[in-house]
Amino acid sequence: MARITLDDVSRAAGVSRSTASLVLRGSSKIPEATSEKVRRAMAELGYVYNRSAANLRQSRSMTLGLIVTEIINPYFAELAMAADEIAHEAGYTIFIGYSHDEAGRQHELMTAMIERQVDGFLILPAPDSDPNKIVSLITTAKTPTVTVARRIEGLDYVGSDNIAGGELLGNHLASIGCRTVAFLGGLPASSTSERCKGLAQELTARGIEFWNDDEHRSRITPTGGAEATAAMLDRGRLPDAVVAYNDIVALGIYEELRRRELRPGEDIAVASFDDTRLAATQAPPLTSVAGFPEEIGRRAARRLLHLLDDGQNTPISDLVPPKLRLRSSTVTWRPRGAN
Repeated sequence: MARITLDDVSRAAGVSRSTASLVLRGSSKIPEATSEKVRRAMAELGYVYNRSAANLRQSRSMTLGLIVTEIINPYFAELAMAADEIAHEAGYTIFIGYSHDEAGRQHELMTAMIERQVDGFLILPAPDSDPNKIVSLITTAKTPTVTVARRIEGLDYVGSDNIAGGELLGNHLASIGCRTVAFLGGLPASSTSERCKGLAQELTARGIEFWNDDEHRSRITPTGGAEATAAMLDRGRLPDAVVAYNDIVALGIYEELRRRELRPGEDIAVASFDDTRLAATQAPPLTSVAGFPEEIGRRAARRLLHLLDDGQNTPISDLVPPKLRLRSSTVTWRPRGAN
C-alpha cells in the first residue's frame, strides 16, 4: 500500500498543502477549526507523522534559493512571483540570484546559498550547466532541488510542454502556406532542442523545409535575436517564416528585419514562444506559444515543499500544456506572389 503523504492529507481536509504543513508545525496562523480538520484527516487516513523529520524541520532556515537567468524577461519575473507566493504561504522566504545563463556564476550562487543554509532550490539551469556538478553539489549539501523550464537529468522538473508547443506552432505555419521556416536564437539547452523537435516533427511531416543551423543560435536577448537574423539574411536566405526562441529574442528579430526594410507579418511571418506581455504589444502583435510561467512557478514551489516535507521521492517531470496565441505577425502574412 502506498505511503500516505501530506498531499493526501491536504486533499482530504480540503485545504492547501501549505496550510496542512503549517498545522503540522503548530503555526498560530491557522484557525483552530481548520487545524482540527487537518488533524481529523490525518487520523482517518492513517498519516504517520515523522517525528525525526519534524525535528529536522524545526532547525530549518525557512529560506529557499531561486536562481534564474535574469528578471528583465517578464517570463522569469512572473515565474518568480508565483513561486514566492506559494513559498510565503508556507512560511518560507525566497532568496533570488541571477546566473545570466553562465554556469560558473550559477555555481557560485548555489554555493553561497548553501553556505547560508537555504532549505531547497528552484533553479532554471544555465545552458552550459554540468549536470554531474549540480547533482553532486546538492547531494552533498542534502538540498532538495526542482528545476524549471530546462531539465537536468535525475532532478525534478516543472516546465512547459515545449515539444507540444512546437507542434502547435508548426501546424499553424503550415496552415498559412509557409514552405520554409527558420528557428532563431537561444543557446543549446533542453528547452531549445525540445521546441525545435516539436517544430521539426510537424513541419517535416508536411514537407516543409526547416532551418535550424548553429549560426542561428544566440544569447537570449534582443541583440542576440538581431544578430541571428542578420547572420541568416547575410547568407542570402529569406524564409517564409522565422520562429524566435522566445519573445525577448523576437524583439531583436523585428528590429533587424526593419533595418533591412522587411515588414514583419507582411514580407515574412514571425512567431515566438512564451507569450509574455511583450508579445501582444508589438507592432504587429506577435503570435506566440503561451508557456504559463505563473503556473510553472506555483507547481515548482509546491513540488519543492513536498520534497522538504516528505523526503526525496522518484524525480518527476511535470509538463504544463501550452496554448497558441494567434496574432497579426503570422495571420496577416500571405505566400509571396499571392494576392
